[in-house]
Amino acid sequence: MAVYYIAEAVDIPPGSHKVVEVSGRSIGVYNIKGEFYAIHNYCPHEGAPLCKGDVCGTTLDSGVYEFIYGRDQEIVRCPWHGWEFDIKTGKSLFNDKTRTRSYTTQVDEGKIGVVIG
Repeated sequence: MAVYYIAEAVDIPPGSHKVVEVSGRSIGVYNIKGEFYAIHNYCPHEGAPLCKGDVCGTTLDSGVYEFIYGRDQEIVRCPWHGWEFDIKTGKSLFNDKTRTRSYTTQVDEGKIGVVIG
């Protein structure tokens, strides 16, 4: 496994993200409440640049006629067809078998690294 340092932690403040090229892969690196996550910038549905999509939350389990919003800033919505993915895991919200690849990140001396391997 190799660690590729892609940015200073201060360059991606909470609630923002950056798309980078790492070892021939386009990867979106997100800062969610001070923690960094990385996903492949590719929607498995039809190949859209996933990380160009809106970052949002979703409705949580709730009663009839009740809508509880949660997981704010943890979901990315594909810009082409609206498929939603959990930024922390890469899993889709609609099917456990559909996902985009996620990558481990680490911060060393203020630098964000993406682990490929």
